[in-house]
Amino acid sequence: MTGRPTELTRRGALRAGALAALAVPLAACGPGYDESPDPLQPLLTAAEADATAARALAKGADAGAAGQLADARAAHAAALKSEVDRLNRPKPSPSPAPPAPAALGDLKDRLAAARKQAEDLVPALPRYRAGLVAAVAAGCAALQRTAPALGPGDDAPKPPTAVAGAVPPEAVDPLQGALAAEHAAVWVYGLVSAFLPGDFGDAEKSGAAEHAVRRDLLQSMLSAAGATPVAPEAAYVPKNPVTDAKSASQVVATAEADCASAWLAVITHTDDAGLRTTALHALVAAARRGTPWRSEAGEKPAAIALPGQNS
Repeated sequence: MTGRPTELTRRGALRAGALAALAVPLAACGPGYDESPDPLQPLLTAAEADATAARALAKGADAGAAGQLADARAAHAAALKSEVDRLNRPKPSPSPAPPAPAALGDLKDRLAAARKQAEDLVPALPRYRAGLVAAVAAGCAALQRTAPALGPGDDAPKPPTAVAGAVPPEAVDPLQGALAAEHAAVWVYGLVSAFLPGDFGDAEKSGAAEHAVRRDLLQSMLSAAGATPVAPEAAYVPKNPVTDAKSASQVVATAEADCASAWLAVITHTDDAGLRTTALHALVAAARRGTPWRSEAGEKPAAIALPGQNS
């Protein structure tokens, strides 16, 4: 008497399993599913191709720079693939594979194109995606400073003295965080000037000046929004004592990484395209400035793959 009910139960379980297997594809075609090609897929394809091409060049005189490029672009590909797979949108028609590079310099234009493609997407993407793609753009911009064959790449536009439009309420707190990071960076550049040799002077002065401009801009923006701009600390305590050029370079690199993280947080907390662009320029600038300082400090890799995310 127990065989028949057991058989029915098994059949029911099989039917339930089959329906469950169909649930995901059916849900993907339901209301709200975006059937347009994923704009991140071309970024992913380019990152994968660059990583493979650079890995093949990681030998001889270019081994260090090519290996760093391969690792960074592989990190970009992994982060982008996770997001592309998560949304599972249709893939655009594949483009022809680029020719295999014969030398590191053959990747220069590809790296610049990847950076621009990512930068152009940031203003209109959903917040999480905007932050991811902004970090990829900044990572490409930093890589352009790792070897003459790859760069030097364009510097980010100079910060404006004012930003048109009101500050969105949701952006006030992250802008306060960016201001705090800029206060610290200005202080750090003042601290290290006594420990750096003369040939560091231009980099030290230009970095200090740009952070001062961004600090002033943030103070004006926050005041216009009716917020009280956060004040600087009386002094800051570096993680390690600053005693020579190497330790001075290390603390500057840390300040730049902190600024990158703070500006990335602005991007991920607002939908305002103009404010995102301002933050993206600051993120890229911090990533590019921080790269040679990391190199001087002996940090490896010199270029952070996803500035602001893992810095």
